[in-house]
Amino acid sequence: MSLPIPIMPSTTPFSERIDRLHRLIASADRILIGAGAGLSAAAGLDYAGPDFEREFAPWIARYGITDLYSSSFYPFDTGEERWAYWARHIWFARFRPDGLPLYRQLRQLLAGKELFALTTNVDAQFEKAGFPTARIFATQGDYAYLQSRSGQPQTLIYNASWVTEAMAATRNCRIPSSLVPRHPSTGELMSPNLRCDATFVEDDHWHAQADAYHTFLDASCRGRLLLLEFGVGYNTPGIIRFPFERLTARHPEAILVRFNRDYPESSEVDPSRYVAFTEPIAEVIKKCQ
Repeated sequence: MSLPIPIMPSTTPFSERIDRLHRLIASADRILIGAGAGLSAAAGLDYAGPDFEREFAPWIARYGITDLYSSSFYPFDTGEERWAYWARHIWFARFRPDGLPLYRQLRQLLAGKELFALTTNVDAQFEKAGFPTARIFATQGDYAYLQSRSGQPQTLIYNASWVTEAMAATRNCRIPSSLVPRHPSTGELMSPNLRCDATFVEDDHWHAQADAYHTFLDASCRGRLLLLEFGVGYNTPGIIRFPFERLTARHPEAILVRFNRDYPESSEVDPSRYVAFTEPIAEVIKKCQ
């Protein structure tokens, strides 16, 4: 079976694409945002670099970790080491930053529009920036919650107080055994609520937001739909990237705007209903304001 031939972005000048984006936002009946890791990276939530090196200096020296993403797979020998690391990881990505300026600027740019945000990010930046919580679907979890390792029961535990206590008690990259988190109902060891396998907990809130997303999609079948896709690559393309292309292809009044430095191409969308920006997302949003 032959694969679709990628449609490369046009060479339309930056200023003309900015003008078109202005018009598309103004005329859209509904706007669907799709956000991957590239948006938070553009906003300054860098998983490597000076902030990471400062906050994780003991772990870098002891374990040789190099960035927040790859270190999340590190095979720590003990639970005390693993959870000392994860307490700082969760704090660094979820509780340390306030709503970042780029997310706030995006909210201001889209103020007054009927919108929904679908994201694979687990840092709650849309919520922190003031997007309506009822219009956010974080499909892959939320750093602020823990779940049972087995995935049962289907409940989540808010972890802010545990993170604070564990960080304060960390010594030599370890926490006391008494702070290794266990589910309060079953006593089972816990995991961060991040989708990595079939044990991922989809609680009542997750299902409510999934329903809200599909309700928005159903309503979007009528009228002008603008899809804004930010920083979505090929790690989990089946959640945002490919569905956004298919939705645009079958919706006669939909237009896809893709913000992606490395992967701006499309495989399904008519070039006349597709705009690509490889320029920095922050620069594009600033020009649009």
